[in-house]
Amino acid sequence: MKIKTVSVKLADCDYDIEIGTGNLSRISSMVSDLSPSKVYLVFDENVECYCQDIQSALKQVGFHPLTLRIPAGERSKTIEQASLVWEFLTRHHADRQSLIVAIGGGVVGDLAGFIAATYARGLPFFQVPTTLLAHVDSSVGGKTGINLKAAKNMVGAFWQPSGVLIDTETLSTLEDREYISGLAEVIKYGVIMDADFFGLLERESIGLKNRDAELLVEVISHCCQLKALVVHEDEKETTGRRAILNYGHTFAHAFETVLGYGKYLHGEAVAVGMTCAAHLAEELQLVPLDFRQRQTDLLQAVGLPVVVEPTELEPLVDVMRRDKKNLGDQIRFILPTKMGHARLFDDVLPDSVIHSALQQVMQ
Repeated sequence: MKIKTVSVKLADCDYDIEIGTGNLSRISSMVSDLSPSKVYLVFDENVECYCQDIQSALKQVGFHPLTLRIPAGERSKTIEQASLVWEFLTRHHADRQSLIVAIGGGVVGDLAGFIAATYARGLPFFQVPTTLLAHVDSSVGGKTGINLKAAKNMVGAFWQPSGVLIDTETLSTLEDREYISGLAEVIKYGVIMDADFFGLLERESIGLKNRDAELLVEVISHCCQLKALVVHEDEKETTGRRAILNYGHTFAHAFETVLGYGKYLHGEAVAVGMTCAAHLAEELQLVPLDFRQRQTDLLQAVGLPVVVEPTELEPLVDVMRRDKKNLGDQIRFILPTKMGHARLFDDVLPDSVIHSALQQVMQ
């Protein structure tokens, strides 16, 4: 069993991310090390088999975990669903030493993490992500939250997990579309932080698309290392450094909100959002002439979309004006300046320039 460990170093807490293949049973020792009074497993209907395996493993070391299944999909990230989980914890006498374990994709992790951050003013929290997107992005760094009808992830908290266990075998049960969606976040890291890593992804695009297990352990661990570095430098987005992780997301969240949660998977929306950002960077003459084409070629090579269905522009821009990175009504963008480097731009852009970037991806 090949295992890699990435350590996240923060001012108030450190934790480890364990990445391997066939290492799900390690949950028993990792949870035992945390010495919780009780364990609550929050999962969605897509990962019931993994929840049962984890429940059995924890019972073997003396825990009696209670389970709560939530509906799959972005629509579970609501205040109504959060209220149901809070009530569940109350009925089952959760205390401040109780551990919340999130099993599933980014939706489960975001919701369960928000529950952990808010119930009894904070419970310990452990992540067992089961999708590629959650492996490389949402399970790392402590961002939790729920959606409002008008804006995604607008209510939330920074709440770091006590640990993260990643077993790449969980990817074998993902549908192709869901798996490929996660590759957008993988490619994002190469674009914003590591040109050599982007080059590796270009060379290994076939193995990446085909879920090569050995390659995935290396790719996921590298993504986690890059994110851990950024989170260490700017845990709560106070300096602007962490904002680079939102490359493509300003556009993506607008597509998700206006077109309806679930129309496009998050990674699909991010891929199109990255394409918009590349058009914008090209129009502003920030990047070399081959930048956008290289990014587009890799996104398409792994099966990600670079266009969305046509829709009105103003509703998209209106959502973008409510983005969490903004200052007042000023839309701030994460834009690349070369392969492997991106930064936050505060410059006020005319709507015509933003419209042009959006129009480039509507076909």
